[in-house]
Amino acid sequence: MLTGLLGVALCLPFIMRAQSNAESRFTPENELVRPEGFREWVFVGASLGMSYNEDDGKPKHPNFHNVYIHPNAYRHFKKTGGFPERTILAMEVFTSGSQASINRQGSFEDRSVGLEAAVKDSSRFEEGWAYFSFTESEGKLASTATAFPKDRCWSCHNEHAANGNVFTQFYPVLRDK
Repeated sequence: MLTGLLGVALCLPFIMRAQSNAESRFTPENELVRPEGFREWVFVGASLGMSYNEDDGKPKHPNFHNVYIHPNAYRHFKKTGGFPERTILAMEVFTSGSQASINRQGSFEDRSVGLEAAVKDSSRFEEGWAYFSFTESEGKLASTATAFPKDRCWSCHNEHAANGNVFTQFYPVLRDK
């Protein structure tokens, strides 16, 4: 019996860490804690220079957006076609670079300049989904983020997203079930 309790005590920190990485975490003030290890999640896709505004013009150096979803949420989505509660998607933003080192054509991801997240949590957000940015000045990342107002992201996602407030139409890994 003592051996069993000792085993549980030794494993508990690893179990707690795995659980905390599997779901969105919030502070008592309802701020989202920046997800850790998201680059090890399922990479669902990338975009280059995507914008929702027609009048932005074509930037000379558009940003790359890489989107990741936690493996548990991904498996649930592939199985059911829906996103489970506490789903978190992370979007890392990079500047685009060109003509560096041996590269003479095309673009590559250069500096990380931001991190945003989408979270499904109906117990916290009346609309079910909320959107966050951890980006501070000069690409520095905050440890927590407050949800954007409903009209900032949610409304557009609700109107144009192909599945559950997520733009799955832009990510073959999610689109092509």
